[in-house]
Amino acid sequence: MEVEESENSILIPTPAAPKIQRLDEAVVNRIAAGEVLQRPVSAVKELVENSLDAGSTSVSVLVKDGGLKLIQVSDDGHGIRYEDLPILCERHTTSKLSTYEDLQTIKSMGFRGEALASMTYVGHVTVTTITKGQLHGYRATYRDGLMEHEPRPCAAVNGTQIVVENLFYNMIARRKTLQNSADEYPKIVDLLSRFAIHHKNVSFSCRKHGAARADVHSTAASSRLDAIRSVYGVTVARNLMKINTSDNDQLSSNFEMVGLISNANYVAKKITMVLFINDRLVECGALKRAIEIVYAATLPKASKPFVYMSIMLPSEHVDVNVHPTKREVSLLNQEIIIEKIQSVIESTLRSSNASRTFEEQTVDPSPPTPKVITRDHSSDPSPSVVKSQKVPVHKMVRTDSLDPSGRLHAYLQVKPQSQSERSLASVRSCIRQRRNPRETADLTSIQELIKEIDTSYHSGVLDIVKHCTYVGMADDVFALLQYNTQLYLANVVNLSKELMYQQVLQRFAHFNAIQLSDPAPLKELLILALKEEDVDPHGSASDDLKEKIAEMNVELLKQKSELLDEYYGIHIDTCGNLSRLPIVLDQYTPDMDRVPEFMLSLGNDVDWDDEKHCFQTVAASLGDFYAMHPPLLPNPSGDGLKFYKRKTTDTKEGSLSMGSGSDVMEDDIDSDLLSEAETAWAQREWSIQHILIPAMRLFLKPPSSMATNGTFVQVASLEKLYRIFERC
Repeated sequence: MEVEESENSILIPTPAAPKIQRLDEAVVNRIAAGEVLQRPVSAVKELVENSLDAGSTSVSVLVKDGGLKLIQVSDDGHGIRYEDLPILCERHTTSKLSTYEDLQTIKSMGFRGEALASMTYVGHVTVTTITKGQLHGYRATYRDGLMEHEPRPCAAVNGTQIVVENLFYNMIARRKTLQNSADEYPKIVDLLSRFAIHHKNVSFSCRKHGAARADVHSTAASSRLDAIRSVYGVTVARNLMKINTSDNDQLSSNFEMVGLISNANYVAKKITMVLFINDRLVECGALKRAIEIVYAATLPKASKPFVYMSIMLPSEHVDVNVHPTKREVSLLNQEIIIEKIQSVIESTLRSSNASRTFEEQTVDPSPPTPKVITRDHSSDPSPSVVKSQKVPVHKMVRTDSLDPSGRLHAYLQVKPQSQSERSLASVRSCIRQRRNPRETADLTSIQELIKEIDTSYHSGVLDIVKHCTYVGMADDVFALLQYNTQLYLANVVNLSKELMYQQVLQRFAHFNAIQLSDPAPLKELLILALKEEDVDPHGSASDDLKEKIAEMNVELLKQKSELLDEYYGIHIDTCGNLSRLPIVLDQYTPDMDRVPEFMLSLGNDVDWDDEKHCFQTVAASLGDFYAMHPPLLPNPSGDGLKFYKRKTTDTKEGSLSMGSGSDVMEDDIDSDLLSEAETAWAQREWSIQHILIPAMRLFLKPPSSMATNGTFVQVASLEKLYRIFERC
């Protein structure tokens, strides 16, 4: 041992380098066994895969104490030859691989020859087998990879039975962590269920030792859906949709995928994903995350899906030798394959939204009246009493009974209409047609734009829009809306912008006008907008450029004034003054502080050369101008109040003095500006509640992008909240 002197003259001994030694073979084998067999379900998986490789049509699993005391797997496969029994449980003995090159085209589920060997190092293994044509079978026991005695003749049925007893008996720490057999057995049941729905031509059974009834019992099924129905139940099977996609591009991706995914009506607490690649049960975290993202983005309620998927690829495109338990594989061009699968799932979900179903509470609007019982001899002596089915408490739709009239109409029973009600309905229909005229100008481009809106809306979001209840504003941009038993955050800026855009197209050439009290010079408006956009508004060098841009836009808008006036009700006179604006939505006036920005948008953003693009971009500019943006003045109800505080400097004499007196800084509220801001914000909230929301129900057809761009975000579900408060 060497001694080294430190800075403080303290002698610190330097340890000698440790000796490298070769581990004992028994230690190596037991370490390897711990990697291959992580828990009892790992042993069951290896044994079942061997049975499937043997061409079995029936696989039976018997388990005791979660697999720690007993695992018995029986099959009717081709069996094991008598000559092979002595080396059956040695490491790296296999019938499926002879050279490394064979690994590139391997199609069997097992190939390493480590599973049975690992079981003998951590348990007691007994094998009973018979091959075709033999008069009797043989039984052999194994320990630490070696056969303990010569195979003994015995009676046997066709195939192989492997029994593993006292699993992990010599791994104390591992066995202590797996003492709770109640956690292990469900994992084995889940594993057999997954095999059963993929290998539909094989019958599977799994039961506990001593139980009279099997927990998994599947027979050969004619279809994949029948197999799922027999294993997972009718509720899962009836909410599944078929999907398939493929690609034959040898350069990018070459694969074929078939599967079943749950629709919008399926509800579960966690995702169930059954994935087979080249008939091998595996896991793929990237694909699982991609599917969860699609479900969360496509469905308003981010439900956890049920997914069964079988992917077939050329053997040379799959690397199966990446995990000791063969649980994971590596794919060539994995990102491209996942992207294509993600795309087909998204399109399937979007096209299935029309099939969504919900439970609602039925409310009787009539007040309770006392019942008078009379005896009528002509009536049926035993009348049948029809009872309405009671709705569970956590499924009831709760709304405030003091809500304004019309909020609860969606939850009331429909009664026969009287003559006066029918006449009222006809009047409302006439008003609706007047507000939303369909007889637009006979221009093909406008009809095409309207047709695009009518054919590309999202049915699920449309259902929310038409049947939502306004709760209140969450912040400056998002409103809280209740729909059935869900609570959503809705971006009112995006909603109002899209509503105004669609209204401009629907009212094309049929606008009423807002007359400005004083005509506004376009040039001044444009210069004002350019200064607001400029990063350095005080730079004198850019003033001339702003003047030229403003003059060019004024001339352009004067040239297009006839079109703007005839089709959109925007009147610009020959002197370049704006005097009229259109009414896009009845009872609503836009924020006039945004007129400069709107006029600059008309000059810069409109494509005047193409008719369809011209009408579309003008409508988009109008939609952005009329959208219910937050007022330019900060919201005084929050942190914005400090914007309205002004600092005043008072002296002892009441006037500023350089020589005497101490300055006292005090905060003073600009009451006029504060009052203006409060009025603007209150007016906006009133408009959202009483103009925007009702108009959305009548006219808005939300595009599919609103389902994924954050316009609607679910923040609460009554069923989930009910479960939380039920525990309190």
